[in-house]
Amino acid sequence: MTSPSYETLTFEQAGPVTTLTLNRPEAANGMNDAMTRELADAALRADTAETKVVVLTGAGRFFCAGGDLKAMAASPLGPGPFVKGIADDLHRAISTFARMDAVLITAVNGMAAGAGFSLAVSGDLVLAADTAAFTMAYTKAGLSPDGSASYYLPRLVGVRRTTELMLTNRTLSAADALQWGLVNEVVSSDDLSRRASELAERIALGAKQSNAAVKKLMQASFGNDIETQMALEATLIADNADGPDGREGIDAFLNKRAPKFA
Repeated sequence: MTSPSYETLTFEQAGPVTTLTLNRPEAANGMNDAMTRELADAALRADTAETKVVVLTGAGRFFCAGGDLKAMAASPLGPGPFVKGIADDLHRAISTFARMDAVLITAVNGMAAGAGFSLAVSGDLVLAADTAAFTMAYTKAGLSPDGSASYYLPRLVGVRRTTELMLTNRTLSAADALQWGLVNEVVSSDDLSRRASELAERIALGAKQSNAAVKKLMQASFGNDIETQMALEATLIADNADGPDGREGIDAFLNKRAPKFA
C-alpha cells in the first residue's frame, strides 16, 4: 500500500504498525484546519484489517501545543466557525482511534497543551518522554476544553483533579503525569522512539481481535452495570474463542508452543 502524502503530518506503514507523526514543528505542531482534517483522514486510512497498532507522536520539541491561535484569529470564517471546524475534524479522528480494532499508542515527545493534552491521553497506551509536560491551557485563552478531554480525564484522574487542571491550567511534568495515572511509562527523550517501536511490535505479535475486545470492554465499563458488563464479557470471549486467533491461541497453549496469530 502506498502511504498517503500529507502537508502537516507523516504516515508510515511498516507491516502491522502505522506511525503517524504530527509535523508542524515550526508551529509547535499546533492544530490548524489542515492538520485536523488530515489527522481525521489518516485515522481512517490506518483503520485497516492489516493494522494492529497505531503509534502517534510529534516532530521536534513539542508533541502538540493545541489549537493554532494565530490561524484561528486570521481565519476569514471568524474564530467561532473556524474552531468548530477543527474541533469536529479532531473529534472524528479521536472517535476513529477509539473505535478501531488497532491499539493506539501515543508517544508524547514534548509539551502537550490544550487539544494536544486531550489527544495525548486518548491513547490506549501512553508513553511520555521525561521532557514531556501536560497543561490544559484552554481557559487561559478564554476557551473551553475539547478533543475528548472532558470524557477521558474524569475517567483517568477523577472529576476533582480534572476540574483543577481545566480551571488552573496547572502544568504536570512527565513524572506528575505518571503518578496521576495519565501515562503508562516515562522514558528518556532519546529512548522514546525505540520504546514506542518495541511496545508496538510486542502488541503486534498478539491477537488483534483480543486487543479489540479489551478496547470495547474498557469503553463500556463506566456505562454498564455489572450484569451488563459481564454479559458483554461473555459475548466477546465466546466470539474470540470461535475465531481463528482464539483457536490458534488455545491450540498453542495446549501444545506448549508460541502462538502464531494472523
